[in-house]
Amino acid sequence: MPLAQVTSTTEELNPFKIAQAQLDKAAEIIGLDPDVHEYLREPQRFLAVRIPVKMDDGTTKTFTGFRSQYNDARGPAKGGIRYHPEETADTVKALSAWMTWKTAIVDLPLGGGKGGVICDPKKLSVGELERLSRGWVRAVAQFVGPEKDVPAPDVYTTPQIMGWMMDELSTIRGYNVPGFITGKPLGLWGSVGRGDATARGGMYVLREAAKAKKVDLSKATVAIQGFGNAGQFAHKLVTELFGSKVVAVSDSTSGIFNEKGLDFEKVRQYKEKNGSLKGFPGAKPVTNADLLTLDVDVLVPAALENQLTKANAAKVKAKIILELANGPTTPEADEIFHKKGVFVLPDFLANAGGVTVSYFEWVQNQTGDYWDEAEVQKRLDTKMTKAFHATFEAAQKFKVHMRMGAYAVSVARVAEAVKLRGLV
Repeated sequence: MPLAQVTSTTEELNPFKIAQAQLDKAAEIIGLDPDVHEYLREPQRFLAVRIPVKMDDGTTKTFTGFRSQYNDARGPAKGGIRYHPEETADTVKALSAWMTWKTAIVDLPLGGGKGGVICDPKKLSVGELERLSRGWVRAVAQFVGPEKDVPAPDVYTTPQIMGWMMDELSTIRGYNVPGFITGKPLGLWGSVGRGDATARGGMYVLREAAKAKKVDLSKATVAIQGFGNAGQFAHKLVTELFGSKVVAVSDSTSGIFNEKGLDFEKVRQYKEKNGSLKGFPGAKPVTNADLLTLDVDVLVPAALENQLTKANAAKVKAKIILELANGPTTPEADEIFHKKGVFVLPDFLANAGGVTVSYFEWVQNQTGDYWDEAEVQKRLDTKMTKAFHATFEAAQKFKVHMRMGAYAVSVARVAEAVKLRGLV
């Protein structure tokens, strides 16, 4: 399909079509071999499974789960597992594609994968959640492992869930397999520094971007959409590391704004106590949609896909967009931002801190040599800084925005591995 036909309608298409359109454009920019391009447009393997779970009321409910192994030319597939009521096969495929480019942009010896289960974890008891998690592992056990495919947490999955999954595969294999999965609790061979890794990696990228664009982060205002793990740590770290002022944050049901700034610990405690940001004292309510167009220096989308589109991109006032969510910006919005001079730090660069420290965890599990937090953060800083500069240089070389710069670097690295292995 010609590129123009792909990109002109991506607003109406699903995330996987968007991922393919982004690859198509990168292939055009770097002059990718057409045979390699065709090979890279679809996952190498895609598995859909049915998971029967005994519920607390005695009934058995069957859930649908997925695992996509998009490409493993550079190493074992790597990617999270999300539990979400609106999970789809194409979302999983798209995320596994982005994981392929993400592991490549930070130059990890890994490929890209992703998994998911269609469910609402908020409606499941702890016991039901554990049985579902162990059932997912049983369903995919022949396709995963430290040398094949290494899952991790994602939306609505936790270190405890990773612990159950690690235990289930260990039970199946008959010996401990800590390297099968990352994001585990520290007591089960997890890595220090994993909790804030996504946001911290993003901060290192933001620091380099601010230098390049001559933005003084100590005087910058910040708005954060999404107050899960990445959003919360972004609030904490952008304040601690740079002295920036966070003026707005939101969660799935509510948002708050205070031009004088929002204290992280007070917001965190309020959210923990009330389950929502609604009614936070001293702040005005703001919708998720309005938060995106606030007059701030840095915008951090840290929620779900397709938040910044051709419908609202022209209204965005931020100078820098740090994408901690996966796929928050559509290709049409990217073009609008590029013309406006908005500096977008793309998801698979900006949020690659999570997979980088997951990689560190995998390395530590495989070697039995465990590092302290300072060592993890030092190595993370090195990886993220190199990735930013490789992306920035490619964007300047090809005269494209940063997302295409990141794609140019990543796709070239994956394509090289595909060629060297003789796959195409």
